[in-house]
Amino acid sequence: MAEQLSSQATTTLQALLAGPDPVSSALLAQIPHTRVVGRCGCGCVTVDRDVDRTAAAPAPSHDNPAVDAWYDAPHSAGVMVCTEGGYLSLLEIYSISDEPITAWPDPRFIER
Repeated sequence: MAEQLSSQATTTLQALLAGPDPVSSALLAQIPHTRVVGRCGCGCVTVDRDVDRTAAAPAPSHDNPAVDAWYDAPHSAGVMVCTEGGYLSLLEIYSISDEPITAWPDPRFIER
């Protein structure tokens, strides 16, 4: 059963999509209509998402991942926003160490 994005994941996603461009604006508008439909098996906080396509428009054509960012506090890790057909599909966090990242980063430390 699908569940809502956590407040921490939502805050991270909003920070990653901040900007005036049409792709970011369209993806931001999808957030309220997004549900978690899967999780990574390694123990990290990566989530597969699905957007109610009857409630939100697709983003204009863009590269995938839509966002690929980095942060160093408290761990060095990367965060990506992936899409499918113009809709949010994956919020991925990845570590450069062997330990899975179990919390979303403080948006103040994200570098795009």
